[in-house]
Amino acid sequence: MERVGLIQMTSGPDPQQNLAYISQQVAALAAQQVQLVVTPENALVFGGRQDYHSVAEALDDGPLQRALSEMAKEHQLWLAVGSMPIRRGQEVTTTSLLYSPQGELVCHYDKLHMFDVDVADSHQRYRESETFTPGNQVVSYCTPYAHLGFTICYDVRFPTLYSELAQRGVNVILVPAAFTAVTGRAHWQTLLCARAIETQSWIIAVNQVGTHPCGRETWGHSMVVSPWGEVVASLADEAGNLLVDIELNQVQELRVAMPVQQHARFRHQLQQN
Repeated sequence: MERVGLIQMTSGPDPQQNLAYISQQVAALAAQQVQLVVTPENALVFGGRQDYHSVAEALDDGPLQRALSEMAKEHQLWLAVGSMPIRRGQEVTTTSLLYSPQGELVCHYDKLHMFDVDVADSHQRYRESETFTPGNQVVSYCTPYAHLGFTICYDVRFPTLYSELAQRGVNVILVPAAFTAVTGRAHWQTLLCARAIETQSWIIAVNQVGTHPCGRETWGHSMVVSPWGEVVASLADEAGNLLVDIELNQVQELRVAMPVQQHARFRHQLQQN
């Protein structure tokens, strides 16, 4: 059994305020012997293009990342930062960071799919590609406890990414997000359960929540979904944390009883061609 902590946030444009909240929540979860803590997308800064670009740091460098590293090291846990802006030359990516209990940045994932969508809310027009450059790599990482697969928010609508992670043998997939209230109400839980069932993996989905200083509204309802597609624990529509014990042996047991990946004929035909 592995113990996972989720931090649901209402992040704003001030990274120090956001960092203080993360620190408080990590300490509270660490006191309950969690092994992995996960934050939402845009955990360190949530705002407009200028906010992200002014805060962006080079990968594995800068005061925000040093603070996150020290946090993981102090509490001796794995810390998965849902995303923060990372500077790549003249461009900026929105990037997940994974810190080891020794405070080492062991893995990072640049969000692949940009949320360029019109939504029937007060914000209306979302064009993530005007702020961030998309990544180009599928990323997973083996910790001593779990084989983690990395995705961010809008990625959840692209099952081929999750299929690739399943082929790599991941047993836990992280879905940090800033899902809007409108799309979240309609699709959040349905998509998460579908991805869990398809990949026969645990899904750890950590969302932003509430009305943010920039006026955007996010859905919250962070949750953990079992490989069978059951929501085993969830939060509602306010900031806070969630502690969940997951049984990783359920993944292997299910994949032996129902070997979906081995039965996927279409994928095998493409590889042969």
